Amino acid sequence: MVSSLAKKILGAGYSLDENGRATPYLLVYGTEAVIPAEVEIPSLRIIQEAELDNAEWVWTQYEQLALIDEKRMVVICHRQLYQQRMAHAFNKRVRARLFQIGQMVLKRVFPHQDESKGKFSPNWKGPFIVYKVLSGGAVLLAEMDGQEWPKPINSDAIK
Repeated sequence: MVSSLAKKILGAGYSLDENGRATPYLLVYGTEAVIPAEVEIPSLRIIQEAELDNAEWVWTQYEQLALIDEKRMVVICHRQLYQQRMAHAFNKRVRARLFQIGQMVLKRVFPHQDESKGKFSPNWKGPFIVYKVLSGGAVLLAEMDGQEWPKPINSDAIK
């Protein structure tokens, strides 16, 4: 038994979906909705509506695959340019800090470290002595009694 709405739809020339119903989009606009992903990568429904034969479909798929490498290269170039701009913008504000061997420094205590004992604990610990300067702005510290720290410290975390 076909409802009166279905009779009106069929009389106006609209087709029904696979369940025998017309979608609201079809009723309003007279065509089925196509999501943006189906425009870029056609689904079986879009291919059937376009009525492409197998050779044309295979050729379009081959062209899409050939464009993927080109699109990836464009994305990689844009990412590298963006990273270079961000690095340049960051490095403009960085002050080079040079430390000499034997210089006394204080080490910053970060909240996530074990040395941090809460909200009211001191932010700096020390004094320490610089016993080796590494490349890239890192230094190795020693305590005042001469005991060396095993890990290098970034120069941003000392003053």
